[in-house]
Amino acid sequence: MIISSDLARCREKFEELRGKRIICKTNGGRKRIITYVGVVENCYPNVFTVLCDNHKGKKVVVSFSYVDVLTRTVRVGVIAEQEDQGLEVAQAAG
Repeated sequence: MIISSDLARCREKFEELRGKRIICKTNGGRKRIITYVGVVENCYPNVFTVLCDNHKGKKVVVSFSYVDVLTRTVRVGVIAEQEDQGLEVAQAAG
């Protein structure tokens, strides 16, 4: 059971992450994991949005629910600035 204080704390954490690069991994079905790398753009009462670069160079906005983060349906990690530079090089090569 998710307690409202946990939800409020999760929302506060994402408010602190606004403008920072994160990586989100979610289940795409049939043993497929979808990975999104982007910047936390906005935080709303029930969801937060991430501005991602897709593989074609276009910007895509993806939204995730705080409840999905708390239930671990969506895994979120913060990308350090040093790792971020290496990640961009790896994405450009691949």
